Order: sequence, then C-alpha cells, then structure tokens
Amino acid sequence: MAAASGGCAVFLGNEDKVVVMFVDQSVGRAITIFMQGTQRGRPLIHDLLAIILRALGAKVASVIVDDLKRGTYFASLVLSAKNESQEKKIIQIDTRSSDCIAMATQQRAPIYVSLDVWDEVQDMTEALRKMQEESSQTEDSDQEEDS
Repeated sequence: MAAASGGCAVFLGNEDKVVVMFVDQSVGRAITIFMQGTQRGRPLIHDLLAIILRALGAKVASVIVDDLKRGTYFASLVLSAKNESQEKKIIQIDTRSSDCIAMATQQRAPIYVSLDVWDEVQDMTEALRKMQEESSQTEDSDQEEDS
C-alpha cells in the first residue's frame, strides 16, 4: 500500500503480475491498520462488520475482484456461514472493492482477481519495485540523520 494524491494505492498480485487499485484515505488507513495489527481504542466500521458477522456465525471466506468498468473495480465479498442445522452456506455480496479488501485484510482472507480483470489491467510490478526502493532509501536516510 502507498499514499497517492487524494487516496492510497493498494497493490495486489503474485510472482507473475501486480495490479494497483486506488482507495480513499479512510479505507487506506484501515487497510494499513489491519496489515500492521495496530491496536485501536474504538472499533472501526470494518471491525463492527466483523463483530456482526461473528455474532451471526459468519466470516469472510474470500474476496473476488470480478469486474472493471471505466477504471472502477467491482468486487464481491464471499461469506461463509452456518445455519441453525450447522449446514454451511456461502453468500456472495457485491460491494465496494476497497471495503472488500479491507475486510479480507482484517480477517486474513484470500483476495482473488478474476482472469478477465487480471488480463485487462497493466502489470505494475516495476512501479511497485521502484516505490519500495525509494521507501527503503528514505528509511536509510532517516536512520543516518538519527545517528
């Protein structure tokens, strides 16, 4: 994840390709908190949703980024729940991709990108590598100044 003007960039990928999605700052901040495991005094909205899901016997099974229209990603939150008879039920909910990613990050659920979307978007591996290098150089400079 990286800060971008007016929002944050979220990088998703594997060893073959990396894609970038832009999310608003509040969701970007939540994703960062979940990635870092930062303790919070009060629950965020994603925490509230997780509490409600647990109370209903459900959890986030996965996220599927399944469409891209005019530069906007669409995603589904896939929930796994058990009914009164302990029968497993899968529920797929269309929601903002950024909220799906935040929920998946919080609950350590896998995030999948459909093959159609994967093939449509540009590989951002090199851009991510450059950002990581710049970040590493900035951290090295900050450490030298502190010495």
